[in-house]
Amino acid sequence: MGRGAISAGAVAALVLVAGCKAVAVDAEGGPGGEDGKPGRTATRTPTPAEASPRTPARTPTKTPARDPAPHAPTSAPTPAPAPEPGKTLMAKGDAGKQVRELQARLRQIAWFGANPTGTYGPVTVAAVKGFQAKRGLAVTGVTDTGTWQRLLGMTREPTRSELYAGGGMPPAKPDKRCLTGRVLCIAKSSRTLTWMIDGKAMSTMDVRFGSQYTPTREGTFDVYWKSRHHVSTLYDTPMPYAMFFSGGQAVHFSADFAARGYAGGSHGCVNVRDEKKIASLFAQVRKGDRVVIYK
Repeated sequence: MGRGAISAGAVAALVLVAGCKAVAVDAEGGPGGEDGKPGRTATRTPTPAEASPRTPARTPTKTPARDPAPHAPTSAPTPAPAPEPGKTLMAKGDAGKQVRELQARLRQIAWFGANPTGTYGPVTVAAVKGFQAKRGLAVTGVTDTGTWQRLLGMTREPTRSELYAGGGMPPAKPDKRCLTGRVLCIAKSSRTLTWMIDGKAMSTMDVRFGSQYTPTREGTFDVYWKSRHHVSTLYDTPMPYAMFFSGGQAVHFSADFAARGYAGGSHGCVNVRDEKKIASLFAQVRKGDRVVIYK
């Protein structure tokens, strides 16, 4: 051994004399075993120049991602409360033009099977409830602002014929030919016959007219024949209270009109469906009284 050199045994002796405790470090840098036994000896990582070309480089191990924490269970959604009803527009017991429009609009979308009457009764209440339930509205049977706006958005403005599908249409403005004398004033636009004397309306009744191929003639005529129990020789059908004004065309009672309403039509005659009214009219009209038929 050369001068100044210290042997390995001398180094160990110096360590023991100094009283220090050596701590071994393993290859991963962790401490040795806690039972006092030495851990693995630390090794120095070789430099790239010292590394053997045959030794493959270590591929870093990818730590697998942890599964995300499961979602907390969600409770069933709370159903939305029924919408609060708005301002009441129409209700049971009401009557008038707006009720008739309500019924006609409900009829357009098959919620009202009867003819509009203008009276808010049990049939209308049931129809409104059905409409409300179908659209998720508050089911009250009362037509409030919300129900009315929803109905307006689904329907169109009813025609006069739709509003008065069952009759009862207000008479049209009298033609000027109806304002003097004794006149059966018949308006096609309102489907009404008004018995007028010197411009004053004495009575009004629903009427229907001929079909497309057998239209009722328009113009000014005179009653030339009255027949209380008339039967058509051409069609073999009863024509009670017939008042003839132009060829075979007459004003008369029609049992078919009374039963079917405007679903049918005549062969050119002016049909009346109210038998009591036509009976009273028949008793008042004279031969030679005027008949005016206009649009």
